[in-house]
Amino acid sequence: MDTYEGAARLEWWANRNTCLCSVDVHVVIVSDEAGWRISATFASPPTAEEHEGWTFLLALSPYWTLRFDADEDAAIDVHVEEPTEGELTLSAA
Repeated sequence: MDTYEGAARLEWWANRNTCLCSVDVHVVIVSDEAGWRISATFASPPTAEEHEGWTFLLALSPYWTLRFDADEDAAIDVHVEEPTEGELTLSAA
């Protein structure tokens, strides 16, 4: 089993040039025989206004870009599920 844990950023892009939301998260990625799983938590709890914006964008499209802080070029597209008690579940898009 391989595991990665560290800082990352979730970004919601309207198009190639316009990022409408960027949220710092802490991710845990586990890869094993069953596949890989990603969970993330917000680096700092969102304010009510940020949560409202987050919910709006998530309703428009659950597809976000997960960018790793260690390497700005390392990014994957992910499907984000509604947060449950501050934890996000991500899957490959």
